[in-house]
Amino acid sequence: MQATGQKSVVSRQGPLWLVATDGLLAPIGSERLMSRPPNAIDFWRGFALVSIFINHIPGVTYEVMTHRNFSLSDSAELFVFLAGWSLRHLVGPANDPTPIEHLFFRLSGRALTVYAAHMLIVMIAIAMLAFSARVLDNPLLLEWHNAAAVFSNPAETHVGLVLLSHQLGYFDILPLYVVLMLTAPLITLVHRVAPNWLVPISLAIYLAALIFKITVPTWPTEGQWFFNPLCWQLVFVLGFTMSRQHGPGGWVRAHLSKIRLVAVPIVLVGAVMVITGWRLDPTRVPEPKLLFINGKTFVTPMRLIQFLALIAVFSAAYPVIARAVPRIVGFLAGLGRNSLYVFCTGSILSLAGQILRFYLGGGLFVDTVLVTVGIAVLGAVAWVAEWRDRIKKPA
Repeated sequence: MQATGQKSVVSRQGPLWLVATDGLLAPIGSERLMSRPPNAIDFWRGFALVSIFINHIPGVTYEVMTHRNFSLSDSAELFVFLAGWSLRHLVGPANDPTPIEHLFFRLSGRALTVYAAHMLIVMIAIAMLAFSARVLDNPLLLEWHNAAAVFSNPAETHVGLVLLSHQLGYFDILPLYVVLMLTAPLITLVHRVAPNWLVPISLAIYLAALIFKITVPTWPTEGQWFFNPLCWQLVFVLGFTMSRQHGPGGWVRAHLSKIRLVAVPIVLVGAVMVITGWRLDPTRVPEPKLLFINGKTFVTPMRLIQFLALIAVFSAAYPVIARAVPRIVGFLAGLGRNSLYVFCTGSILSLAGQILRFYLGGGLFVDTVLVTVGIAVLGAVAWVAEWRDRIKKPA
């Protein structure tokens, strides 16, 4: 977000566009541009990736340091929101002359890339669980994270894995991202034809899913997607809309100081609720209950409002952080520039950390080694990705 009255500078570098607003370079197109300096979008995306890596090792000592311990929302909302923000810069303004069919193929290709990455890490995760169960002589590992059906009913379950109707625990956010990228051409079309209708349409779908409890079922095991795309699409669309210079995004920028005055109490109340463990009793709230309780699957209003308030409050923090700890900012921004590679690597490392803690028993020393080595590997993956681009560039 930028303050009112700041000038925008648009520059073209090769096939990509960068929009500089209020010292913030918003990524447009590819996530991997080694010449792009650290910026708020990349930094917060890197922050989300590290938080997700740590939180996906349940019980690890450093889990208490992530912001989900002080917030009703967590890094999943931030990651999806920023994905929508980046999409807006990829598709350009409503009057962009790029043919819609070109964007359709480009966005569909991105969805296919994410799908392929998801299938790869899921197969690696299944192999890790099978190998660990054999080496540790503990068949219970085969039941971790909804993997039991893979081994007990492999024929149908592998079909479900390919169709994304069967998902492993902690490996279920990329299927959501695949669906969001498949709907991106439709979002782009509405953005061009009737931009003011984008949020109302998205909000209507969201409310319908909450009121009527519409979910996406899983198969062959009975259940539902952990991240309901009918609800999470609103977070994606809000990220898309808030990055626009006009409409809701422009209004927010013009009134950001006043919005923060309202947002600060919301953030504080959310923190008190999480720290004290206070929750509304689901049996005492009226129907539809999803409008009043806190739920991650449906990213319920309580959670969504608190997340938007958190964004408003911390949108002013990046310049301060960048001046205070520039090296950390540069490191996290590097992770954010290469988010798909880093996320996939982090997912595998998190599962490895879970298995090692199961075998070694955890503890401060073990947890410190796991987290330190894991974050270092994430940084190495981002560096290698950009090094590969650098050696390709002369050709």
